Amino acid sequence: MAKLSSPHAGSLQYWPRSRAQKFIPSANWDMVKGKGFLGFIAYKVGMVTTMVKDNTENSMTKGKKIIAPATILEVPNMKIFSVRFYKFGKVMKEIVVSSDKELKRVVRLPKQLPAFDAQVPQGYEDIRVILYSLPKQTSIKKAPDLIEVGIGAEDKLAFVKSFIGKEISLKEALVADLLDIRGLTTGKGLVGPVKRFGITLKQHKTEKGVRRPGSLAPWHPARVTYTTPQAGQLGMFSRVHYNLKVITSGTIQEKNINPDSGFIHYGKINSAYVLVKGSVQGVPKRQILCTPAFRPTKHSGKQKLEFVEIVK
Repeated sequence: MAKLSSPHAGSLQYWPRSRAQKFIPSANWDMVKGKGFLGFIAYKVGMVTTMVKDNTENSMTKGKKIIAPATILEVPNMKIFSVRFYKFGKVMKEIVVSSDKELKRVVRLPKQLPAFDAQVPQGYEDIRVILYSLPKQTSIKKAPDLIEVGIGAEDKLAFVKSFIGKEISLKEALVADLLDIRGLTTGKGLVGPVKRFGITLKQHKTEKGVRRPGSLAPWHPARVTYTTPQAGQLGMFSRVHYNLKVITSGTIQEKNINPDSGFIHYGKINSAYVLVKGSVQGVPKRQILCTPAFRPTKHSGKQKLEFVEIVK
């Protein structure tokens, strides 16, 4: 007979279990290593089944075509909104370098932009930029999303100046084969402790409820602790998927992967896209922050997959 006990399903590492304050989670850019822009904004299209050719060394399926689940992310171009200069871990000065009319939907813009070179401070330690996406190039919305992104370059000031006023394409932002995906999970709203923490249903003749814990707390301490499984918010939590393998990337003009009727709950891709192996949290059209892998593993790093086609 199987054991009646079951492990606690709700991890206490994530507390409080409340809705995230913003759609795109922030990243610790001091820990992310790479070249160029260390992150880019994408939008989840949905999951597909792909056929890939396995070119991994010492693999049992080397040289053969295999089926792999994948998630499509659409990546429109980005532009620099402002440049931040850091000293002692705090923002020393921020210079706004863009006044596009699309930004009026989300931020206040200065009437006139100051000369950038004249505003550069002395004695700064680090430079980061605020990038904003151009979702008008997609079919989902018009309001841009903004996120702070670190820079990986020897001369960060010269690198940033070369992109001021220009659109940043996917080829210039994606320089890694392994990505860490930051985003929000699908929102479920108010749910009970059975769905939220996976507690076991009680006997059907229980007088004080079947879908609730048998005891909230002991007599002493005479209070309910935060570890007690209770009803509350589920979903819309900030989570990270580590080491997702990039299967392929490109623009819709180079290779059209759109089905005739478009993707379910999304529509058709109009700009650049990335196919990553595995699943990505969230619903279609959800904003996603992609960064180079923070701690790549040997298994995921040595994988070599050649994209063949999307299985319909």
